[in-house]
Amino acid sequence: MLQLLNVVSDRGSKYAVSGGPVSGRADVDAFLKTLKKHKKFAKATHNTWAVVLADGTPLKADDGESGAGMVILRMLERKELVDHVVVVTRWYGGTKLGGDRFRRVQDCVDAYVAEMY
Repeated sequence: MLQLLNVVSDRGSKYAVSGGPVSGRADVDAFLKTLKKHKKFAKATHNTWAVVLADGTPLKADDGESGAGMVILRMLERKELVDHVVVVTRWYGGTKLGGDRFRRVQDCVDAYVAEMY
């Protein structure tokens, strides 16, 4: 598992990004379960994720951050990253970010991919 903490902060909200190789939905569920064993991640406001499986199946979940899973999914497709789940975690800081929340998600995915290579 690759994990980057405190990737970005915006108006009190803090973001982290985690990810790792998976080969199907069961692996994604196991990855999320392992991530949420850490109290800090279990108590996060959102753990938004996406993956493109080798057969082309896209999977995503917003976890209450409407639209964020699709942002991650589109970035993974553009980068041709397959069988690798990416989870963007947000701890809400008390101020709504509006559309900026999608830029923060993009920042996290960019940082993650940069760290991979």
